[in-house]
Amino acid sequence: MVSTTLSPKRWWVLMPTVFITYSLAYVDRANYGFAAAGGMAEDLGITPGISALLGSLFFLGYFFFQIPGTIYAERRSARRLIFACLVAWSALATATGLVSNIGLLAAIRFLLGVTEAAVMPAMLVYLSHWFTRAERSRANTFLILGNPATILWMSVLSGYLVGHGDWRLMFIIEGLPGLAWAVVWWFTVSDRPRDAGWLSDAETEAIEERLRAEQGDLKEVKNYAEAFRDRRVWLLCVQYFCWSIGIYGFVLWLPSIIRNAQHVDMVHTGWLSAGPYVAAVVGMLVISWGSDRVLNRRHFVWPPLAIAGAAFIGSYALGPAHFAWSYTLLIVAGFGLYAPYGPFFAIIPELLPRNVAGGAIALVNSIGALGGFAGSYGVGVVNGIAGSSAPGYLTMGLAMIAAAVLSLLVRPATEADATPNTSGRQPPSVTDSDRYSPNQGFRHAL
Repeated sequence: MVSTTLSPKRWWVLMPTVFITYSLAYVDRANYGFAAAGGMAEDLGITPGISALLGSLFFLGYFFFQIPGTIYAERRSARRLIFACLVAWSALATATGLVSNIGLLAAIRFLLGVTEAAVMPAMLVYLSHWFTRAERSRANTFLILGNPATILWMSVLSGYLVGHGDWRLMFIIEGLPGLAWAVVWWFTVSDRPRDAGWLSDAETEAIEERLRAEQGDLKEVKNYAEAFRDRRVWLLCVQYFCWSIGIYGFVLWLPSIIRNAQHVDMVHTGWLSAGPYVAAVVGMLVISWGSDRVLNRRHFVWPPLAIAGAAFIGSYALGPAHFAWSYTLLIVAGFGLYAPYGPFFAIIPELLPRNVAGGAIALVNSIGALGGFAGSYGVGVVNGIAGSSAPGYLTMGLAMIAAAVLSLLVRPATEADATPNTSGRQPPSVTDSDRYSPNQGFRHAL
């Protein structure tokens, strides 16, 4: 294959846009925990068990609409789908601040899951139309960085809004920006390189030729039914289910865990809740760079997950009497929970061809949503029954250890994944320019 430099403009135009879009989508999943810890339960008469159920209803809506939305994004337009979702979820998020009873809050939480269901897999499908195999882990990471980065700033902002106002003000202020951003998304994003006016014909052809060549390396899969029978896809589903128990148990209940342990106000809870997400951002950048550097996926997925599991179990063993050490382990857990996202979501496009990869990603993500339901509801329930965070630590720790073990069972699709590449050389289908062009925007920054 002739070595050609692919346009660095893709990184500067697309990555800030997808990062901010996914950041805004993630706010609704994370700020509920601050509302629950900041007076919403008392105002609406919500018991701990009902609070856990309300927090997890989002994931039921998220589960049911993943695959249909992703198929639409692949076959029709990710741009149109995500625009509609932006408008809908922003309106619903703002409306959460106006609810007066539990029934209305439950309906909004479920509909939030419905409107956001296709965003994550549709974004991953979208990025696979623009970035090659040697770039994909980093591209995925810049997208999913919207997750911990959002919680980083949102933890501080939500703590201030709840501490100096109330939980209603927090929902209203944090829901409105998505409506304005929908306009930016519509006028910035193109579904494929051939639709982008800011690329030359030569740049467009170079990108699409490289992507076509990579598809030639994959075994043909005729339809979704055949793809969904693949054992590796179901291993990834179960793995992501276990992983999501840890992720969303952590995201939803971290503010309550910190506040109950230290009996601090919401402002200090916000600052302490931000700490693990600083480690998460660092971990995601480092791990995604390493995965693309050696074109290895699973060996950059399972070790951070195992580290997170060990950190949770360590926090359980320490107990509330040793908060400083327990909090340090929560920072380590934040690193391990988020670091593998980029390489994990690069696995399926390297296992399956493009005609079915989007649906398989949606299937994995939808099963992960069930794990999110189990994590957010289950951790909340066991913490409420026990009156402490200790059982939640243990639950999340065991789930993360299971996810790490399952990651090892997924056989890599390429020889490069089967054996870590320590020579610094790329496989023949990936050119040196994919990795080292001196003017490659975000890739060079990493």
